[in-house]
Amino acid sequence: MGPEPVKELSRSEATLPAMSSPDRSVSPRLLNRELGILAFNERVLALADDPAIPLLERLRYLTIVSNNLDELFEVRVAELKELVRADPAAQLDGVSVAEQLAAVSERAGRLIARQYGLLNGTLMPALAHQGIVILLSSMWNDAQRAWAETVFESEIEPLLTPIALDPAHPFPRILNKSLNFVIELDGVDAFGRRAGVAIVQAPRALPRVIRVPQEVAGAPHAVTLLTSVVGGFVDRLFPGLSVRSVNQFRVTRNSELFVDEEEITDLREALHSELTQRHYGDEVRLEVSAAIPASVLELLLKEFDLGPQDCYRVDGPVNLVRLQQMIDLVDRPDLKFPPFEPGVPSPLAVRDLFAAIRRQDVLLHHPYESFAPVMDFLRSAADDPRVVAIKQTIYRTGADSALMEALVAAARAGKEVTVVVELMARFDEEANINWASRLEEVGAHVVYGVVGHKTHAKLTLLLRREEGVLRRYAHLGTGNYHPRTARLYEDFGLFTADPEVCADVHEVFRRLTGTGAARELRCLLQAPFTLAAHVLAAIKREADAARAGRRAYIAAKVNALLEPGVIEALYQASQAGVKIDLIVRGVCALRPGVPGLSQTIRVRSVIGRFLEHSRIYHFHADGRDEVWLASADWMGRNFFRRVEVAFPVRDRKLKARVLAEGIAVHLRDNASAWTMDAEGGYERRRPRGARQIVSQQALLEKLAMK
Repeated sequence: MGPEPVKELSRSEATLPAMSSPDRSVSPRLLNRELGILAFNERVLALADDPAIPLLERLRYLTIVSNNLDELFEVRVAELKELVRADPAAQLDGVSVAEQLAAVSERAGRLIARQYGLLNGTLMPALAHQGIVILLSSMWNDAQRAWAETVFESEIEPLLTPIALDPAHPFPRILNKSLNFVIELDGVDAFGRRAGVAIVQAPRALPRVIRVPQEVAGAPHAVTLLTSVVGGFVDRLFPGLSVRSVNQFRVTRNSELFVDEEEITDLREALHSELTQRHYGDEVRLEVSAAIPASVLELLLKEFDLGPQDCYRVDGPVNLVRLQQMIDLVDRPDLKFPPFEPGVPSPLAVRDLFAAIRRQDVLLHHPYESFAPVMDFLRSAADDPRVVAIKQTIYRTGADSALMEALVAAARAGKEVTVVVELMARFDEEANINWASRLEEVGAHVVYGVVGHKTHAKLTLLLRREEGVLRRYAHLGTGNYHPRTARLYEDFGLFTADPEVCADVHEVFRRLTGTGAARELRCLLQAPFTLAAHVLAAIKREADAARAGRRAYIAAKVNALLEPGVIEALYQASQAGVKIDLIVRGVCALRPGVPGLSQTIRVRSVIGRFLEHSRIYHFHADGRDEVWLASADWMGRNFFRRVEVAFPVRDRKLKARVLAEGIAVHLRDNASAWTMDAEGGYERRRPRGARQIVSQQALLEKLAMK
């Protein structure tokens, strides 16, 4: 069973500061979260349909949409279903949850139909024109069929276990998101039993995409799919019987993990036990081949206790995510984004990293600028004899991480290493558990943060003995300590030796590893203590300035904007006349441009080669230009149920950089930016005769190495 969803689904936990009563005549005041997620994926899918983007990258965007939809169903739809299961009349924001699920089903169905239409009607023909062919079984010639038969007999058939459904063979347990086949059979078997329906599960050890030799394919780059090979020879599994139909199916399950925080004594042990059950959570979605017979579909829906609105018929493989393997198999650089070499800020182009940080704060903007200085900063923990201690938070870092190996090396070298590992980082739990074990084995101090609050802050603190005293050096970031995604995600990081900032970082670690009252921080904002209150107060100050006739302005860049208290504060600031620019990559519940409510608010989303991931808060503050970088989106969970940190950009030049590279360039973007309307719809911006400005390309040209 999944977790109790009520708390997670709570839409508001903020207390607004005293303000004038907002105009409540506009309804609904908040847009639906799940439909907003689908709208984001519609924007991603539009890139798969963009002929200006390299062909294999278009295929990658198509697979990204499938991956995102998996998570939507595993988490958000699963939680809504849990709510309806507990109370069929349940409502959120005054709308029936059952109606919300129906709306999600309808819109997701349209999106999925567009996906497969784009794959079959546009991308596959375009790939074939480039000599990149997906050989389906219906396309095989005699030579290709003979080759596929050999592959089936030698590599696939020995691993398959056909299960005929009868009283002695109940329906097998179906793993979450696994590939399965349901087969209708005719005839009588060796025991005299009348054949009916059988299930074949595809082991995860089998590759879903299989390279076809060029001499067999007759094309430079050809693959076939496991679904084609199994479907083409499935009759070999049932000798003497005839196959009436064979169809793929895939079940998506509730993948939220639940541990009783009041009862557990060892979070890692409890979570490890819970992980084994993730593959068998409650069913929330069924994907099937488009041609599946009605009687077979009815059997599956009954088995999984799902209704027609939970079923999605697809014209192709049931898991498009697997086509990412094809992109990696094809060596065609001309059909991918051109490579680039991240730049290194000039202050860090020195041998003594610590001297550079002592002289001045240093800003890194990934992926345009290299993540290597962060790695060097951590490796110094092992190599530099003057470094005596390192403290770091880990949310996502990957199963194979040079960064984590650096921490292991530092601990082995006798340094005092303390790592706050977030075990509840969704879908990274197992990797984090494994790293926690590795670190403990070499003597590092490993803690799991605060039970009930995910540690999402991105912090590193080094202590170095210099001239007889300990000096602190810190790195604070908006993104994860994940070297691979640092080349794919857009984020900011800050190196500093500022005594006040470093003292605050030290205090945050004390709160995470120890206990006691929370001392007031000098300059950092921390959730769940001060972050929400400061954001609300800063918005109110801008509103007060506008009412007094002074200049007022708010700009923010976040991945999601959902927190109702913040949205209400922004509405009130807009009614006071504050100009507000919001760059929200994903879901946004705020309705922009509504007369009398949000007329001065503009919302845009930037979707491109890199995943926009940094969080920036900018308030005019009577000309002081208060600028914050943060790990937190403007969501209830970030403000109230996570440990987050926002840090000020104090240096004037660095502040200008953040505003130029993180805000202004995206507001000028007229090619990869989408503007949002009051109903949650998006329109892609077009140059319309002006010079085309693609913000990410502009930053590559400015910051990456030439």
